[in-house]
Amino acid sequence: MNQPLRTDLQLISQWIKPQSHVLDLGCGKGALLAYLQRQCQATGYGLEIDAANLFACLQAKVNVIQADLDQGLADFADNSFDYVIMTQTLQAMQNPLKILLDMVRVGKQGIVTFPNFGHWQARVNIGFGGYMPVSRVLCHQWYNTPNIHLCTIKDFEKLCRQHNIKILQRAVVDHAHQQNWRTRWWPNLLGEIALYQVTKA
Repeated sequence: MNQPLRTDLQLISQWIKPQSHVLDLGCGKGALLAYLQRQCQATGYGLEIDAANLFACLQAKVNVIQADLDQGLADFADNSFDYVIMTQTLQAMQNPLKILLDMVRVGKQGIVTFPNFGHWQARVNIGFGGYMPVSRVLCHQWYNTPNIHLCTIKDFEKLCRQHNIKILQRAVVDHAHQQNWRTRWWPNLLGEIALYQVTKA
């Protein structure tokens, strides 16, 4: 029986055209690719490092390759995929810029999501409490977090401008991956998670 697709992955799936060729970086158990195969007749591969997740992908009939994303995507040719997707992983990369540039090189379009460190709760925790923030989205303590390069929405958009990456679409959502008028009007202050569709300028 197919499991329901996570809300943020449902939003991403709406950006994928039917019969696309997709590379999913850090694909986990392959839920997104399995869904895209069923609903969009998509093809493609997932890259994943965790052995348990690799086994889950195979059970879900998702093509998966064991790979360390910090090593980059040098094995993949330019424009070899319609979309390269990376969800909630950019902030855990040793070199976020390198993987982002690889995404728009290998894919005609890239889709990336990350937690927004500019959210008001993070600002309050640091500015008034003097502590690194712990929230529903940033749920680890400072000493055990996998997140090593946190950024804000403004930081990410500045990086894109500096490196000729064009933003095609943006969605800013709360912890439940829902959009509302507040996250549309004040995305960097009230948005907890950012989703971007990008390409080479």
